[in-house]
Amino acid sequence: MKYIPHDYQEVAAQFILDKPACGMFLDLGMGKTVITLTAIKELRQTVNKVLVIAPLRVAEDTWSKECEKWDHLKHLKIAKVLGSEKQRITALNSKADIYVINRENVEWLVRGYGRKWPFDMVIIDELSSFKSAKANRFKALRKVRPLIKRIVGLTGTPAPNGLIDLWPQVYLLDRGERLGKTMSGYREKYFEPDKRDWHSGMVYSWKPKPEAEKAIYEKISDICVSMKAQDYLRMPERLDNIVQVEMTAKEMSLYKQLERDMLLPFTDGDIDAANAAALSNKLLQMANGAVYDENGKVKPIHRRKFDALEDLWEGANGKPILVFYTYKHDKARLLEFFGKARELNTSQDITDWNAGKIPVAIAHPASAGHGLNLQAGGHIIIWFGLTWSLELYQQANGRLFRQGQNETVIIHHIITAGTIDEQVIAALSRKETGQAALLEAVKAKIRRSKVNDAKDNNCLVSG
Repeated sequence: MKYIPHDYQEVAAQFILDKPACGMFLDLGMGKTVITLTAIKELRQTVNKVLVIAPLRVAEDTWSKECEKWDHLKHLKIAKVLGSEKQRITALNSKADIYVINRENVEWLVRGYGRKWPFDMVIIDELSSFKSAKANRFKALRKVRPLIKRIVGLTGTPAPNGLIDLWPQVYLLDRGERLGKTMSGYREKYFEPDKRDWHSGMVYSWKPKPEAEKAIYEKISDICVSMKAQDYLRMPERLDNIVQVEMTAKEMSLYKQLERDMLLPFTDGDIDAANAAALSNKLLQMANGAVYDENGKVKPIHRRKFDALEDLWEGANGKPILVFYTYKHDKARLLEFFGKARELNTSQDITDWNAGKIPVAIAHPASAGHGLNLQAGGHIIIWFGLTWSLELYQQANGRLFRQGQNETVIIHHIITAGTIDEQVIAALSRKETGQAALLEAVKAKIRRSKVNDAKDNNCLVSG
């Protein structure tokens, strides 16, 4: 297929060419892979080896399929550094233009090469997966960062939990030039304690100091650029719907008892929570209708969400639906409820969904959240169980709500009244608001007319 880029795609590719280190905060469906590959093609004379770090599903399919799809990229050879250690080593020893590895194996790769690191250009597909400075993948990549001449971070969700997430990501781009050399220094300069344990003094969350947001945006605006799909593409309409269900008084009493006592006794196995995080997890399970006990067995509590799900299914009038679940017991109960539902696991599942062969698909947002184009197969999403992660939430919705979708996308959220579900949906809304401010601050201002000179820096002005 002949590649005829949009204006913003030309500018984005040129931004990568002009900046040895850059963060591309591109919205879902804007073609970040083909943009980056086009830039890599132009850099082949100056770049020796290119490494792409991506989520597993994306590493398996997306980068190689994009090369196969576009005429100007077909000569680029992709080596997939995946599978067993033997398979990964074989791929690394093969001759290729681009080596693609899943992010879980970054530590292994760094340990294997050490100071002999051969990749002078690194692409981090989903930069926000490196948002934790304590994660081994961040620590590993940090070790070899001085050996990398060019680095590109790609994401649509740079600050899923707030601006505190930015430091590790930006550090990998500029080695601390803009936001400081350490996470503690970044926190001290731009944040103040928000929630803390007053007995131990432990801080659980941080909030930006006055004027900190503006200062952070200004610091990173020269190497980070944001583009929102609705500014440049014809996006479908989107309707978000809250479907509230209520537990019976007896069911709610069990929920409240666990919430109050962190313990729900049963003769064959108690349901208990050792700490606040575990309690949050158990309460989410109970809101969905079942919960694991201390022996790992599933305790059914209610079926209220299935009552709502049945109504939504019937209301779809035979149109395909995509249901997102959270826990394994959710998956088992959904498969039993629908009978002929299929989980989206393989490339064939994706092909069949887009061909209209799957009336009901189920998926976990962590497995379907990145790199899948599902808009051809349907336009109705149902969140059976919610996630705290803004990144997973946005990415999962973006599988259907993206360019090429011809129908209004309907996103149903089944919420159990009086439970933690209400807190989760409210938190997702707050996080989305905060992230929107960041993206707006580093948004690219691009002329709507044809870009005559993509190298003209006036095309990229921070808002």
